[in-house]
Amino acid sequence: MEAWDELQRVQSRILERISNLELSLLSRTFSSSSFAVSLPPVATGDAVSALSGRLLSSLGAAAPDSVSGTEARLSAILRSNGVTDFAFKRVPGDYYERSYEERQRILGARSIDHLCKSIVMVNTQAPSTVIDCNDRNNSKYYLVVVQYTARLNAEALKNYLYALNDSKVPKKKFNLRLAPEETSLMLTGFEHNAVTCIGMKTEIPVILDEAIVKLNPDYFWLGGGEVDLKLGIRTSQFIDCVKPFIVSCSTGILQRKLYRTCRRKSPMRLLI
Repeated sequence: MEAWDELQRVQSRILERISNLELSLLSRTFSSSSFAVSLPPVATGDAVSALSGRLLSSLGAAAPDSVSGTEARLSAILRSNGVTDFAFKRVPGDYYERSYEERQRILGARSIDHLCKSIVMVNTQAPSTVIDCNDRNNSKYYLVVVQYTARLNAEALKNYLYALNDSKVPKKKFNLRLAPEETSLMLTGFEHNAVTCIGMKTEIPVILDEAIVKLNPDYFWLGGGEVDLKLGIRTSQFIDCVKPFIVSCSTGILQRKLYRTCRRKSPMRLLI
């Protein structure tokens, strides 16, 4: 295990250096030479690949693929917005067929509660004048980030948006439902199981479930722009970068179990 942990640390440093180099090259492409980003010398791609390959071979593991265009693009966006504590990680093709506990181990997450997903929601009852995402407070679409272990509470979202608009928009005009997959792809540019809040085609307002903010440690995982690519990020830096609405909009597993138990015992006296 110690050798594997050391390999992961070395790989993380290698990938970070590669990302820094790609960011430097992107900056030089779009800037004059006098404004080019100056970075410390890093190992060449061949040297990095060779080093990584030797380390992996010593452990009998396969060498990782090179950094994809999606990872490089999203890394550049994150760094340009001051985010420094993040990591991308490739997962097996059968990742979504595995248990939450297995996914946790693959990503090295602290708990299964740190595994999150991004869902595009559409306000099906929005006024006819609300057709896009120009108004954050009263948008046609919202991207909601919740834990896999939690259940989204659409009623809580409805109440929050109603209050956000100072009760000027009738509550019946808020009814958030899961957007069709093709709509999600059109708005974000990311397919199912790859959706992330970074680098979307459309600036969709983001709602972050308050339960994620309360996680300890404050570092969670979500989609990374490709089905087999996941993004881990420091919660505080995510909030500074994305500037989401923070809303208590889910019901956790334990709370749902308590709810079901109480309802079975005394359905008429349920106060939750």
